[in-house]
Amino acid sequence: MVALRFFFFSSLLILLILSQALIMSVGSASQIRLSSTFSIQEATIEDIRVAFNEKRLTSKQLVELYLEAISKLNPILHAVIETNPDALIQAEIADRERDLKNTTKLPILHGVPVLLKDSISTKDKLNTTAGSFALLGSVVARDAGVVKRLRESGAVILGKASLSEWAHFRSFSIPDGWSAPSQNSVVGIKPSVGLTSRAGVVPISLRQDSIGPICRTVSDAVHLLDAIVGYDPLDEATKTASEFIPEGGYKQFLTTSGLKGKRLGIVMKHSSLLDHHIKTLRREGAIVINNLTIPNIEVIVGGTDSGEEIALLAEFKMSLNAYLKELVKSPVRSLADVIAYNEEFAEQEKVKEWGQEVFLTAEATSGMGEKEKTALQKMKELSRNGIEKLIEENKLDAIVTLGSDLSSVLAIGGYPGINVPAGYDSGGVPYGISFGGLRFSEPKLIEIAFAFEQATLIRKPPKFIA
Repeated sequence: MVALRFFFFSSLLILLILSQALIMSVGSASQIRLSSTFSIQEATIEDIRVAFNEKRLTSKQLVELYLEAISKLNPILHAVIETNPDALIQAEIADRERDLKNTTKLPILHGVPVLLKDSISTKDKLNTTAGSFALLGSVVARDAGVVKRLRESGAVILGKASLSEWAHFRSFSIPDGWSAPSQNSVVGIKPSVGLTSRAGVVPISLRQDSIGPICRTVSDAVHLLDAIVGYDPLDEATKTASEFIPEGGYKQFLTTSGLKGKRLGIVMKHSSLLDHHIKTLRREGAIVINNLTIPNIEVIVGGTDSGEEIALLAEFKMSLNAYLKELVKSPVRSLADVIAYNEEFAEQEKVKEWGQEVFLTAEATSGMGEKEKTALQKMKELSRNGIEKLIEENKLDAIVTLGSDLSSVLAIGGYPGINVPAGYDSGGVPYGISFGGLRFSEPKLIEIAFAFEQATLIRKPPKFIA
């Protein structure tokens, strides 16, 4: 059972935790209104830009609204670890730039607040800890590659969002602190591996890690994606991937007719919750093929035979050690140091040690030997003879499933996926629909996801009951 949980979470985390790197502020739940024509509650990036241009809103006012919303909601949600003490200064600079320049020529994210997962390095007054006290006070050498691009786009770094300690890669006996996008009524995009830089991000596996946006709408997520994709000399995987970024970016694929003629395959468990949406997909012009099965899916999601566990443990140790050694200042310099810190912390604080069996198992590895290389080859074969074969033989544009069931499949092959709000169960808990495809099929997936979102408009603003 431990192996099964490891398998599930390791893949899911890469899709839904490291993909949570860029999150629009939790101010969505605030009822604060700037005017009768602008509400922070559901404002999109495009709404904010219009309000900026019409002088109805400043970046400083917007940051103040989000900070107030965080102060009210964070005691309930514990979603933000810390806010940036320089956020208001960044906003004021953006306001001055807007007064001096033609606003239509400024990037769409100019002056817009963005939260970062605490696994993403920022060279400022914010910490980067991956949720662990072991990294508190560490000093990074530079901004992460995606942060550098966000700053260049004029975005305001509002603060750091929480995550399970070490992206839940430490142990399965510790409490879950993460929430999958498919259960939060938000849009999440997991880009093809290499499309966005992982440099400066606390790693699990550079072969599988992928940094992407989580927002309220597909269009907001795509605008953020446009801002962070591209070549980074500090992440070799971006060199090849950057050749697949379409000229003009991804926003051009935000079309309401995006489902017309698309061939979609429904895979894995078929739920009655999907029935209505299948009708919607067909009504909007998609060709939906039901009851498809990814070959060897049980091997991929149901045990250790795929080789993912073997590869991830070795990759984690190597990549984390490299990350820690590059820090300018740090209480820990290796995975072994982190393990020792956790043991000492538990003893000093006289708290029950929550366990770090994943860390211990990873520390026992010794690089990429024959066993690990065999595991990598096995995963390539599973992907080639699985999702790739299924898509090619059925001439599919995307595969579709409810929730995050595709996470392992997409993770081991470095494939992209988009989750879109799809409804609420009888208890009011939101669920999503996921569209996945082959590497660098983001244009098709964005067309599909946006058209589905606009055809359903099913997402509702969150409500919090004290």
